[in-house]
Amino acid sequence: METGRHAEVDIRVEPAVLVGVRLGGTDAEFEASLDELRSLAETAGVRVVGTLEQRRVAPRGKTYIGKGKVEELAAMCRELGARVVIFDNELAPSQIQELEKELSVKVIDRSEVILDIFANRATTKQAQLQVEIAQLEYTAPRLRAMWSHLGQVTGGAPVGVGTRGPGEQQLEIDRRIVKAKLDKLRRELGEIEARRTREVRQRREEHFTAALVGYTNAGKSSLFNRLTRGGAYAADKLFATLGTRVEQWNLGGGNAAMLSDTVGFVQRLPHHLVASFRATLEDAIASHVILVVLDVADRSARMQFDTVTEVLDEIGAIEQPRILLLNKVDRLAGTWSPSDGPDRRLQEWLERVPDAIPISATEGTGLDDLAARVLGLMKGDVRACTLRVALSDGRTVDFIEKRVPVRERRWTEGHVELDVEIGRRQLEQLLAGGARMSIDGLPAHEGLRALWPPPAQREPRRARPHDSFAVGE
Repeated sequence: METGRHAEVDIRVEPAVLVGVRLGGTDAEFEASLDELRSLAETAGVRVVGTLEQRRVAPRGKTYIGKGKVEELAAMCRELGARVVIFDNELAPSQIQELEKELSVKVIDRSEVILDIFANRATTKQAQLQVEIAQLEYTAPRLRAMWSHLGQVTGGAPVGVGTRGPGEQQLEIDRRIVKAKLDKLRRELGEIEARRTREVRQRREEHFTAALVGYTNAGKSSLFNRLTRGGAYAADKLFATLGTRVEQWNLGGGNAAMLSDTVGFVQRLPHHLVASFRATLEDAIASHVILVVLDVADRSARMQFDTVTEVLDEIGAIEQPRILLLNKVDRLAGTWSPSDGPDRRLQEWLERVPDAIPISATEGTGLDDLAARVLGLMKGDVRACTLRVALSDGRTVDFIEKRVPVRERRWTEGHVELDVEIGRRQLEQLLAGGARMSIDGLPAHEGLRALWPPPAQREPRRARPHDSFAVGE
């Protein structure tokens, strides 16, 4: 379906000029966005040879940038030998078409670069289907511009039913092809996602689950490999991880959680990708706790923090507690200027989010504090009680003896009574696993409710700017 120049150029082998149009915001935000576009382009394999910037109150309808800037950009492309122009702003199909006519090079926007990266990094069947759906959804509205050069009707006849040219006929054909393809891909993806939803739900019922989320290249996979037996691909590049990997994380004292490593976020992630990759982030949505990894040594850390928070709220991951991990503290001394001082920068974050934990995934700094915090959440509110367990239920007895402080043991015919201090979630995990026991002389579920009476009325939690990272109950 692609025609003309868009079909001829592979952005992964071509020199490119980046274009950024500042329509508002601060200089720092604009520079950070352009820096990220450069990283995205380089991740896609593009060789950046130049950058053009413009400040405008509003985009120019025809070419987004001003007429003089179009001429300047055309001259720059000729001088630098660029064959691709990449806009940091999202362009309309008609703007792309007009710019390509004026510049005689391929023109793409930020969303298309991200889609290209995802298409080349997706390895699982689920990720590949999600990317293909996102690409088709991105392409569908652009079909008219792609075929407009064929839509001329000879003889000056009016355009309408019975008089449409080959471009309009081809447009309708392509739209039907796209719709049929999308329907087929969505059915396939739906089957995979249904199986994955069942797996995530079952894992949550059987284990305490934690999800690593954060901006791309924040160090999530390095931290995942440090906390588990590893296996996640870690590299100093954007979108090193596109799938989700789950491994056991030993928290000490015989306790373990299931830890998942998820895809990273970027600014202005194409909304098609947010929707398509919601299932990939299902581990985060369904987890008991979310671990937000932030590269505190990055000058764009504040923007990254806000982006991650917005995406988590958008996908509905607002019920569980979040712990902010200030990663790469080992790089602070080499990142900030001497006048700033690394201690002051770190202190600012700790003042903003007092429960944040400074860590270094590469050096292991702060990881014991992290494990202790998650273990506390895993146990939940601790109560003293007496558990009466059937001796034939060796699995339950073994769980309690290895993971829970036992003050006293009494054996009766066929049972053992254990005076313990146990957390609510540990008891819930035992009951979900089919434990045969009573609690303080009551049937298990009645005993659980007696120890932790349900609140009379509890308002659903809503995400608020200042409590998004509270550790919670």
